[in-house]
Amino acid sequence: MSSFQLNLNPLKEPLGFIKVLEWIASIFAFATCGGFKGKTEILVTCPQASDNRTIIATFGYPFRLNQASFQAFSHVNVCDVNWKSYVLIGDYSSSAQFYVTFAVFVFLYCIAALLLYVGYTNLYRDSRKLPMIDFVVTLVATFLWLVSTSAWAKALTDIKIATGHRIIQELVPCNQEVKCYFGSVTSMGSLNVSVIFGFLNMILWGGNAWFVYKETTLHSPSNTSASHGQGGIPPPTGI
Repeated sequence: MSSFQLNLNPLKEPLGFIKVLEWIASIFAFATCGGFKGKTEILVTCPQASDNRTIIATFGYPFRLNQASFQAFSHVNVCDVNWKSYVLIGDYSSSAQFYVTFAVFVFLYCIAALLLYVGYTNLYRDSRKLPMIDFVVTLVATFLWLVSTSAWAKALTDIKIATGHRIIQELVPCNQEVKCYFGSVTSMGSLNVSVIFGFLNMILWGGNAWFVYKETTLHSPSNTSASHGQGGIPPPTGI
């Protein structure tokens, strides 16, 4: 195996430059999703009372909403209701964890690929297997970015519904004597950004597939074609 020799020239070419962009985009993808924390607030008015009390349900990554129970700020049973026994609806951990885990794997792969590009440039370009492996991984990653981001985008839509004003219809005390009013929900702008970066990653990997393909033997002309292009005469057939 060739020894490590630092060569930054590949970073000036599309192959390396786009890989750096993919590395940065993957960081934003899993950071904006995996670091989210939010809460839903509901205003509660007890029977024969005029003041409102607030109950909240906190939620975040990996978005197991069915484990996010309501509670009052003072940790008492508002309106003599045990609000801790009531939770948000839905479990979206599978889509969220798939998206974040894949983004982390992409982040690690980009580091390994960049190390190969700048440290073992000759080994990468003289090898037949390494560019082909890189090309296959690029195609698979493009497809998985599409799948994971689409699944996460659908889950995010459902999360917005489950944590919005419709939750009041699912709370049994709110459909009886207790009056409930939807207060607020934490802005999910960072989650919207995570979806955007997911599709941006898909575009970057799809576009980079061409430049990786050019490094493979599939793009290199055959020896026969090269000899014809140089005006060579093919050897006679027969005796």
